[in-house]
Amino acid sequence: MEERRRSKRLSMSGKIIIKEMAGKEAVDEATIEILNCSRHGLGFNCNKQLMIGNNYEAYLTIWTMEVLHVFLQIVRSEQFEEGIYNYGCIFIGMPDADRQRISVYETVEELIPHEKD
Repeated sequence: MEERRRSKRLSMSGKIIIKEMAGKEAVDEATIEILNCSRHGLGFNCNKQLMIGNNYEAYLTIWTMEVLHVFLQIVRSEQFEEGIYNYGCIFIGMPDADRQRISVYETVEELIPHEKD
């Protein structure tokens, strides 16, 4: 399979809270598990079904414990098991300063050797 990603994917620990932005319905929040992150997007698991193409507001806690306020668009969805979904999304309108924070982490991850489990 041809690699189509524009950036290296980073493993990050942390959680984000996601809120649907479409419609006038009540705000519904869900905690998600981050699987990988890059300057351009995010992969995560969630127990809530989200729609491909919809935009969501999120608060992403990065490795420095800073919280980035981001907007996401779901581009990929897959159900793993009953009630657990895996998503891929792209960042929309992310400020360059926040994108640079992720880029710095990407560089550090490449330069520092890590022990294999």
